[in-house]
Amino acid sequence: MALKITLKPNEKMIIGGAVVTNAAGKCELLIENRVPILRRKDIMSSEDANSPARRIYFVIQLMYIDEENLALHHKHYWQLVQDFIEAVPSVLPLIDRISDHILKGQYYQALKSAKNLIQYEQEVVNRAHECA
Repeated sequence: MALKITLKPNEKMIIGGAVVTNAAGKCELLIENRVPILRRKDIMSSEDANSPARRIYFVIQLMYIDEENLALHHKHYWQLVQDFIEAVPSVLPLIDRISDHILKGQYYQALKSAKNLIQYEQEVVNRAHECA
């Protein structure tokens, strides 16, 4: 069964590692095989990966779309989560959930869970600012 995607004018997405931009008008695409797909709302640029949780999200995104360098991205992921857990031990349950998805090769699910990590990180930062 094909996946039908509708793109708005100038909307970008990643399909199988390629950045696709709809030039003009409404565009409908049918994706007929299994391939990594990220809509604009799920894509993070390297410049936006400016916090520990965001860097974790970004490296998971790379795992999802850049299979050629999967081992390198895995190595980077485990280093990032180790540092984050040392700094904020309360993040462990969220990291465990993300890591479980990664170990199962469920990178899109890991990305969805990493959004919760970003939200949690922001809550921790907000609490720290309130206490200061």
